[in-house]
Amino acid sequence: MLTSVDTDLIRALADPLRLRIVTLLARETLCTTHLVEETGARQTNLSNHLKVLREAGVVETEPCGRFTYYRLKPDVIASLAGQFADLAEAARTAADNKRACP
Repeated sequence: MLTSVDTDLIRALADPLRLRIVTLLARETLCTTHLVEETGARQTNLSNHLKVLREAGVVETEPCGRFTYYRLKPDVIASLAGQFADLAEAARTAADNKRACP
């Protein structure tokens, strides 16, 4: 049974703008221009956040002419959800466990 969650992935998703990007990409593949329009973020700021998401393995890129499209990797999100489900199950199982104080 799993006892911890991928902390790098959690850090990548913890930022509100990155979470917004992931939410948008869950609906459709978008280019940077679309993401700027949808989020209102500046292009340089958005590019930095997309880099973090790429490095964490959350999104993948697809070059298309002078644009770059971003696609969410659903297996990564599903894996994280599974890790949280395992933690919830561990908590249910251990609900009556209490360590005695010294």
